[in-house]
Amino acid sequence: MSDEKKQLLQQLEPLIEQGNRALIAELLKDRRSSDIAEIVETFDSEESRLIFDSLDKETSAEILEKVDEATRSELFDVLSLQEITSLVSEMDPDDAADVLMELSEEGIAEVVDQLEPEESAKIKKLMQYSEDSAGGIMDPVVISVDENATIAEAINKIRAAELDEDFYSVYVVNKHRLFLGDVRIRLLLINSEDTKISKLIDPDTIYVIADADQEEVRNIFSKNDLIVVPVLDRHHKLIGRITADRIIEVAEEEAAEDLYAMAGTDANELETVSSINAARVRMTWLLPCLIGTGITALVIMLFHKAFSLDSMGLIFTSAIPFVPMVGALSGNAGLQTSAIVISGLATGHLAAERLGQVFMREVKIALVVAICCGIIGAVVCSFLPSLMGNENAATIEFSKHLRIVMAFGISMFSAIMVATTLGLFLPFLFRKIGIDPAISSGPLVTTANDSISATIFMLLTFLLTK
Repeated sequence: MSDEKKQLLQQLEPLIEQGNRALIAELLKDRRSSDIAEIVETFDSEESRLIFDSLDKETSAEILEKVDEATRSELFDVLSLQEITSLVSEMDPDDAADVLMELSEEGIAEVVDQLEPEESAKIKKLMQYSEDSAGGIMDPVVISVDENATIAEAINKIRAAELDEDFYSVYVVNKHRLFLGDVRIRLLLINSEDTKISKLIDPDTIYVIADADQEEVRNIFSKNDLIVVPVLDRHHKLIGRITADRIIEVAEEEAAEDLYAMAGTDANELETVSSINAARVRMTWLLPCLIGTGITALVIMLFHKAFSLDSMGLIFTSAIPFVPMVGALSGNAGLQTSAIVISGLATGHLAAERLGQVFMREVKIALVVAICCGIIGAVVCSFLPSLMGNENAATIEFSKHLRIVMAFGISMFSAIMVATTLGLFLPFLFRKIGIDPAISSGPLVTTANDSISATIFMLLTFLLTK
């Protein structure tokens, strides 16, 4: 938070304690709604409610749309459905649909039923689509003209529309409302008024289908430097548009979702301020990890039993401290690979789409990394026990100690190659079966790699020193 906002916050706190709505309104009068939203997020629900009551309805609606989901959830608890309805009526249909999706089904139905019929119909239409699709993020308000119209008729239609948002082109449709292309505003200004719109159509206009995933739409914007793109239904009819400012929000959402998945949590955690619910979300990821680490512990215990039967307890005791090193290094190598692949898949880069090409590149890198880590790790393994005064290392035969070092170096190499392979193939596999590839680099795979690397190291140590 900037110093200016901190100062504003300090000025607001005593006014809120006093409940002085007039001074609160005066203090916030010329502030941007985004700045006020950031301030609102620092207060509890009752204090935020006081700020809402101090502002005009239009500003309050903008703030409700801009605050984070946890704050909005708190506000829903203190605002009545009538008040929510009043604020939603001030929003654009696409923003209203996004906000309403956070209410219960009963709440959504009650709010939508109280809206004006035309506005209600637009919101219902938007809510038919998945919130992560082009249809879910589009603005249904568009300027479209018939292909047989003249420039004069198109300009008159623009004037009559009284839009409160910028637009950059006029979309052209036929009598069945099938999309034909667009005409840039510049062309409307430099041609005579009696020119037919059909002569100015750009037939190569880029468009998206309503069912397209928002990540795909974001990639289309990025690759083609778009400001706006029309949205069509499956029958090629024009139903809305998506602007660049909405795509910026989508990019932030997608990046956050990937980060949550890779960290082993979920974006749903932000929808509530309840510690219990947040802990529940995290535990859905951590419980499988607990099972996985239990499997790793079981592997080590089984090897301990095997070493004990062959009177190799000292070798087991000397080798076991290096198990975390193998697991950590190989796990991080796998995460590096998966991060590169996931980033490429998310941005739609063609190189990341080609498994064979990515495989050859990553295997070469993994070989170099694995050889380096194997050699350096083996050197560390050979000297570290003696430097720490490990009595077990001193009583183990030199040839046995060398075999432990060899097992460590080979297992480090092998575990890194296995982890890299997992980090490479799993994102492609997850994407193939319709699961977010980012999950493949989360705690589940990291835990699986721990079990695999421990098994490789302990097995090689047992076989080479037996």
